[in-house]
Amino acid sequence: MATERELSDFLKSVEKRAFKRSIYHVRDEEAALDIVQDSMMKLAEHYGDKPPNELPMLFQRILSNCTLDWFRRQKTRRALFSNMSDFESASEDGDFDLLETYSFAEGSQQVESAEDSTRRAQILRQIESEIQELPARQREAFLMRYWEDMDVAETAAAMGCSEGSVKTHCSRAVQALSKALKARGIQL
Repeated sequence: MATERELSDFLKSVEKRAFKRSIYHVRDEEAALDIVQDSMMKLAEHYGDKPPNELPMLFQRILSNCTLDWFRRQKTRRALFSNMSDFESASEDGDFDLLETYSFAEGSQQVESAEDSTRRAQILRQIESEIQELPARQREAFLMRYWEDMDVAETAAAMGCSEGSVKTHCSRAVQALSKALKARGIQL
């Protein structure tokens, strides 16, 4: 069973990678920090008594679940309807024009078009689909190395194989993904 010191050392060792992963997902530093902190607290509260070698995989699962929960909460918040009075402008004549309320101010950043957003989402779904088609060991090595940003030694330890095997699995995964995505017309 993990001692308090081992748990603390583990959390310190994954802190930066977890934050980087969360920022990549949610694109909001404050939300990413909250997700990582919640994940760390859940690991300490519920799984602090587990052996130290089980902590990395438990933490990754908890971090994934906390991220999904965050997205669910955001979706719920966006789905709530606002009162039209929230959009009213303080004009003297009392006329309300929703289009004027939403018009861009000069110099403001342009929002991504719906077409670009949809295209990007479709490409991401295709990439995720191709990753799911990889053999299990290739997918595991690929995600740990390039998604979780683990080095070869860490990946080998987590997978229970040699560093050479990790390199082989990653190389084969990259080749397979490249070929599959080119076949779909996706150039990265």
